Amino acid sequence: MPPQRSAGTEPEAEHPMYAGQYLLESQLGSGGMGVVHLARSASGLRLAVKVVHAEFSQDPEFRGRFKQEVAAARRVSGAFTAPVVDADPEAEHPWMATLFIPGPTLAEHVKRNGALGPAPLRHLMAGLAEGLRDIHRAGVVHRDLKPSNVLLADDGPKVIDFGISRPSDSELHTETGKLIGTPPFMAPEQFRSPREVGPAADVFALGSLIVHAATGSGPFTSDSPYLVAYQVVHDEPDLTGVPEELADLVARCLAKEPEDRPTPDELMTALKSVSASYDTQAFIPGQRGASGPGSRAAQQGGHLPAQAASPAPARAARPLVPAPEPGPDPDPTHRRGRALPGDGANRGDGRSGPVSGKVSGRRWRLPLAAAASVLAAVVIGALALHGGSDVRHPQKHTGGRPSGGSFQPWTLHLGARGIKAAGLPQCTYAPHELYCVRPGVLAASVDPADGRVLWSRGDAHRGNHRSTAPPVLSGGLLQVLSGDGLHLQALDPATGATRWSHDLARYSGRVTHAGGVVLLTGPDGKVTALDAATGEEKWRHAIPGQSQPSFVTFGDGVAYTVTKAGTGSRVDAVDPQTGSTRWQRSLDGQLTVVGAHDGTVWFTSIDSDQSTDAVVRYDASARSVRRVGLPLPLSSSQAVVQGDTVYLLAGGGTLVAVDTRASAQLWRAETSATMTSAPVVAGRRLYLTAVDGRLLSVDATRGTLLGQTRARLGDARGSLIGVIPAPVVAGGKVYSSAPDGSLFAVDGSRPSTW
Repeated sequence: MPPQRSAGTEPEAEHPMYAGQYLLESQLGSGGMGVVHLARSASGLRLAVKVVHAEFSQDPEFRGRFKQEVAAARRVSGAFTAPVVDADPEAEHPWMATLFIPGPTLAEHVKRNGALGPAPLRHLMAGLAEGLRDIHRAGVVHRDLKPSNVLLADDGPKVIDFGISRPSDSELHTETGKLIGTPPFMAPEQFRSPREVGPAADVFALGSLIVHAATGSGPFTSDSPYLVAYQVVHDEPDLTGVPEELADLVARCLAKEPEDRPTPDELMTALKSVSASYDTQAFIPGQRGASGPGSRAAQQGGHLPAQAASPAPARAARPLVPAPEPGPDPDPTHRRGRALPGDGANRGDGRSGPVSGKVSGRRWRLPLAAAASVLAAVVIGALALHGGSDVRHPQKHTGGRPSGGSFQPWTLHLGARGIKAAGLPQCTYAPHELYCVRPGVLAASVDPADGRVLWSRGDAHRGNHRSTAPPVLSGGLLQVLSGDGLHLQALDPATGATRWSHDLARYSGRVTHAGGVVLLTGPDGKVTALDAATGEEKWRHAIPGQSQPSFVTFGDGVAYTVTKAGTGSRVDAVDPQTGSTRWQRSLDGQLTVVGAHDGTVWFTSIDSDQSTDAVVRYDASARSVRRVGLPLPLSSSQAVVQGDTVYLLAGGGTLVAVDTRASAQLWRAETSATMTSAPVVAGRRLYLTAVDGRLLSVDATRGTLLGQTRARLGDARGSLIGVIPAPVVAGGKVYSSAPDGSLFAVDGSRPSTW
């Protein structure tokens, strides 16, 4: 039965019957930050709903940190964490709902069954290393990885509870007096310089956690949290009882200096070498029955049962596993979810500090630093290209022109001499050539058959804008933005010579190419249209009802702009040749245009949490609207349209196919790729690029994985990028870029061989 509402100041007085629309069925546990309830979604999925304690609900500073916690949890939702279903940090009692995962925490398992044996330990360590890899690539540092924050699900360990703080009951204070942690699982830098804590702190915590799982006690123990803190900073860890095959690796994780610890990728590689027969994908330790008594200490650890951030993947979702490939693509062309040269996603996330927990029967609370934003770092590469005016020389590439007409995969390193490039190559395919840009490279022409650079030009206006501006072929010329985003240049696609240029300083990067016209929106709201072939002005005026129009186009000769209008949206379809409005319509919901063809336009609709909750199909000729709701909202989604099907890729890697004519969700799958490019669809296949440089191919009809390339991190292992360019598909080939600075090509018809 649902928890009863009561009055007073005791903890049970704050137990509501509902969190938003969710009826709270029973209490799963209670911690320093809030109470965790079991609930169900409208479709019957079991949810874990965390409701913040009333005493913190009135604290504006805490509310801000809780918002950061929700944002971090949404950002890392994926195969190794708990997917966020819904949240309302602005509610009277802030709450967050995640899918419920049946299974014990690691703390519960060790307390009930004893220490883990060598094989389960290897599997646990590999699973957590893989989880940390994806969490860090999402721009998040957990900072409170401990046994009670690891859930042992059927499909592997899940890392839960991101960024919750307990501001009112800290026993030790930093200069700011804020944020807390769990001493036995904190890294030395969390005590020495907590404002500078990075991903390596989570690796240290992983080492401590593995010691706990192997022995029932941590590598540093004392009745006093102050002594534990001293031990963490100054003493060597006690690894007695840790299996010999893992002891050296655990010791590396527990190195005092962050730079001496392995990255999660290095951990996974090292674990494979521990046992030749070891499968890193089968890392789940046994969840039932004893695995042997603790070899060093009795288990007295406290925990919060079924913590709020401990849900499982959606019932309708399934992990992507290799499957038989479909037949040849009937249509080698493709449509992309985004077609604007200035379009990109800003990726970064604030993170608050960790929350205290119970270890060895005692509640230890230590402050960390004030909340520090964990922003995505930019991948750095050292590449070679002459700057300045037109140049013609090949860049380093592997592969070669195939004999007998057969295609051979190739790799090209495109860059600028003397520049540490901050961004990946971004390319556009035109008949028989691939045109690319990168920081320091204004434009380059690449032979798509073998990766030879036909011509290239350095960028005299270097800056950070390049990461959001792929080239566009319009009006017979190659339209490119300078690195500072303040100059538009139209180049001869055959030679790279400049045909005309335009100063964009007053347009703040609001540039769109549609139907052979360049549309520039000024600060006064007026739109200037330039002929893409000559650079001459065609027209200049405001769009009625659109104060600051921002256009998108999908190759149908129409420019679309959407403005928020109350609880709805106003949509204008503009003729780029004349600036006249072809049609205008007010639609319900906060909408974003994601595709258009044959007189029909598709939108995604977002809810109050900025998550996609529906797909909308609008037939302009019939003036008919069809709205297809999603069973579970998707955060930070990107979309691509083919026919009447809209494919949505969420920030956490969830991939969903929606048939807008049948008003049905066709399938839902998990890619395990936390940060990705926009998806691209070509025939019966979907393609996307992961943040580690992997190119994935998915069967568009079934949602099964067809193949993926290797990761391409190069010397930038463990680092992140801000914008991931979508792959380019043409002529049955797929062209993708990676964080190691490479541009590579593979045969799109044979993803299983990648």
